[in-house]
Amino acid sequence: MSWSSCGSSSICSWSSISYVPHDPPSKLLKRRFTPSIAQPRWKPRRDYSHINRGVSKVFGYYGLKNPPYKLDALEPYLSRRTLEVHWGVHHRGYVEALNKQLEKNDTLYGCTMDELIKVSYNNGNPFIEFNNAAQEAGDMPTLGLLQQIEKDFGSFTNFKEKFIEAALTLFGSGWVWLVLKRDAKCLAIVKTSNAINPLVWNDIPIMSLDVWEHSYYLDYRNDKAKYVNNFMNHLVSWNAAAVRMVRAQAFVNLGEPKIPVA
Repeated sequence: MSWSSCGSSSICSWSSISYVPHDPPSKLLKRRFTPSIAQPRWKPRRDYSHINRGVSKVFGYYGLKNPPYKLDALEPYLSRRTLEVHWGVHHRGYVEALNKQLEKNDTLYGCTMDELIKVSYNNGNPFIEFNNAAQEAGDMPTLGLLQQIEKDFGSFTNFKEKFIEAALTLFGSGWVWLVLKRDAKCLAIVKTSNAINPLVWNDIPIMSLDVWEHSYYLDYRNDKAKYVNNFMNHLVSWNAAAVRMVRAQAFVNLGEPKIPVA
């Protein structure tokens, strides 16, 4: 507010000053520059503006979707305030940053979502993570996901322990993922720093946990362990993970053209 007031007063003060030319004119104004300085040394470009007259450039933009549930649906484990900040501030910023990249880089037009995630990780990670959580979630996996977890980790309990351990031992900001390894066709737990998405390694995300501080600090402060345990016991939408698993297996086994990232 003070900056605006200062700016307006400066404009007023300058507008009240009138310019009176000196008489006689200064020697600088009477000086004639040599042609080598007064004229450009290069040949001016032709004006092609008439060709593009009336033609507008169309950009494709991504919009911020509404959350898949009400902002208070995950209470008491994640508060409305946390989701407001996480979705309305951080995630919105990632979407706006993606749109700026699209506007500046024509090579990104027509890219699929998985291709965009590979070059701008942040834009996809929160979208996957928000669809991982659900109201009254945290039950056992369904469909073929449970059988695959038991096959690759020995038991569902063992998987949960390893996933929680991975989240608690991740230093700094980052993510913990349950992924389907495309070549080995098995599930694995991977940790990524900052905003890296496992798609860069050709791993297909099945479930993710955001362990950036802004995802839990308003509710848990520095009690990261409580946040991680509550997520695994009360918030994981195993139905969404199971559906993502079916799509991932179809992609690996049948060669579907689109990687199922959401």
